[in-house]
Amino acid sequence: QLVESGGGVVQPGQSLRLSCAASGSIFKIWTMGWYRQAPGKQREFVASSTAGGNTNYAGSVKGRFTISRDITNNTVYLQMNRLKAEDTAVYYCNTAPNALVYLWGQGTQVTVSS
Repeated sequence: QLVESGGGVVQPGQSLRLSCAASGSIFKIWTMGWYRQAPGKQREFVASSTAGGNTNYAGSVKGRFTISRDITNNTVYLQMNRLKAEDTAVYYCNTAPNALVYLWGQGTQVTVSS
């Protein structure tokens, strides 16, 4: 029910926009979030957006990443600017602040490397 896309390989300082296509029933009601998991690390919260558009960010991405929702297309976006090597991870979307286990998808790989 959640399909992430938009990852890729970029150089430090560049940008990427991730997309998460969600089913209508989830998208209209739940707070949606982005999470990431770097190699050898636990999955961590990145950003979230309530149905009303209130946003929250992890300190490490605040000011560089922007989460947004497209109600028409039932899609959640994560605009990532000024990417750093430490942003390298698999990125997932799910509900927030409590992710639903059955909604974890395959994620999309983001690699930031010079």
